[in-house]
Amino acid sequence: MQLAAHRTGSGPPLVLVHGLGGSWRTWQPVLPGLSAHRSVVAVDLPGFAGDTPPLPDPSLAALTDALQDWLRAEGLADAPLVGSSLGARMVLELGRRGIGADNVALDPGGFWTDREAAVFRASIAASVGLLRRIRPALPALLGNPAGRTALLAQFSARPWALDADVVRTELEGYVDSPSFSAVLDDLARGPKQQGAPAGTLPGRLTIGWGRRDRVTLARQAARAVAAFADAELHWFARSGHFPLWDQPEETVRLVLDRTAVSRA
Repeated sequence: MQLAAHRTGSGPPLVLVHGLGGSWRTWQPVLPGLSAHRSVVAVDLPGFAGDTPPLPDPSLAALTDALQDWLRAEGLADAPLVGSSLGARMVLELGRRGIGADNVALDPGGFWTDREAAVFRASIAASVGLLRRIRPALPALLGNPAGRTALLAQFSARPWALDADVVRTELEGYVDSPSFSAVLDDLARGPKQQGAPAGTLPGRLTIGWGRRDRVTLARQAARAVAAFADAELHWFARSGHFPLWDQPEETVRLVLDRTAVSRA
């Protein structure tokens, strides 16, 4: 499959992988900082808010296989990978397969208990159901701080401060993405993420986590680090599920440091 991608900047390549329902535009708050130093390739995963059409049978495994094949075809299989949420879990799995270099996973899923997974699915499904019902009013609601706070409290530690256009595009993507519900069900009901023994990854692994994450709860970070023996954990003290939104400058510094050319 040919994935659409947004490319910007110059220098050594850096691949960005967005989360469930999103697109390359998820990364807009950090793109200027990253592209000032790297040639950024922000992919549009199949069946979400970007320009890549859906897979016939959308699932986490199918998305990961499609991304892996595309990275190899594009000559990016040994470039550093940075993922957010669903994309972070995909980056972890690709690292297990030997894809990438010094990879960064921000608030990945897959390290929940059965109860946490059920709550995750129910809460996200309910949130998206509400968004679908109020779809015509989203631009107006998200255009003011009070509306952003009401609609994004689950995702952000400081929703009132977020860019209205970025979050409107993201939430409208959740509503419109043809593969959203199928992949959500697979994430919550499918196998948990496997780990990797020490010395088996293609480079360093950094796992970043927001201490105020209400989607993939902060206590799951310890399980992720236990599963990936070589991982280094970085806490975003004042962030929710999306450090790239809540703490964009800190996210840029972390990514550039942990994917430094000398380490690639």
